[in-house]
Amino acid sequence: DYSSTIRGIEELCSKRDELNRQIKQEEEEKERLQHDIRVLSEKLSRVNESLTQRLAARATFDRTIAETEAAYTKILESSQSLLSVLKQEAGNLSKATEPRRTEH
Repeated sequence: DYSSTIRGIEELCSKRDELNRQIKQEEEEKERLQHDIRVLSEKLSRVNESLTQRLAARATFDRTIAETEAAYTKILESSQSLLSVLKQEAGNLSKATEPRRTEH
């Protein structure tokens, strides 16, 4: 029958139109997602660069702190040695400068 054929064609056209609408929506979503991916990739790249620089700076701080602490420890050890030597020499000088007792 002619009218059922027309109805069938109209139904197919309607389904195709709905499918076209869905395709258009998905293509738009795809474009949005691709844009978001580009933006996020650029952000990730910037964060990676910054992170690399900060990690290098932290390593420099760590190295400087370790070297400074080691030098400070050596200074403390040297100070203790010097203090011991000074005390010993002061004791020797005191003995040397004490008046000698003469026994009668």
